[in-house]
Amino acid sequence: MRILAVSDVESPALWDYFSPQRLEGIDVILSCGDLDPQYLSFLATFFPGPVLYVHGNHDGRYLDVPPEGCVCIEDRIFEYQGIRFLGLGGSMRYKDGPFQYTQAQMSRRAARLWPALCCRHGFDVLVTHAPAHGIGDGPSLAHTGFHAFVRLLDQYRPRIFVHGHVHLSYDASAPRIRRYRETTVINAYEKTIFSL
Repeated sequence: MRILAVSDVESPALWDYFSPQRLEGIDVILSCGDLDPQYLSFLATFFPGPVLYVHGNHDGRYLDVPPEGCVCIEDRIFEYQGIRFLGLGGSMRYKDGPFQYTQAQMSRRAARLWPALCCRHGFDVLVTHAPAHGIGDGPSLAHTGFHAFVRLLDQYRPRIFVHGHVHLSYDASAPRIRRYRETTVINAYEKTIFSL
């Protein structure tokens, strides 16, 4: 399975200079948040497969205008072609606003997924906006990662963990891909393609 992951900034190659050939061979599009809902709707118009998304901390507009033709996978497992995608959007709470959580709130969200995770025997791809604590997160409160994500990686050992929120433009030396135990961790900033 080939997956296109997008996050944080709209890619000119996929919007301003779009060509259908850019999506050839892609099976699933994942949005890790903080993108214009019209951008995701645009991609869904030209893409025959599912466009799955979680919310970023700047996605309050989705409450009024969610992206059309896309599937929100917040707090659930979405299975496609035998691959189980688990979605937990949002960032660390650093000010008032939607889609921001304390460590305790995110831990409770993850704990509520336990019955579904048992029924599905875990998951293959963790899709979030924020990173996991200590795995590619940043020094500021706004960019601190969640402990709950580390616990999910430790317990279920998914093949892929894809997130956004930490812009690669912040640090030119920051890697897009990391490894945490058996899991490949991918920062989806702007766009990236990977295989599963």
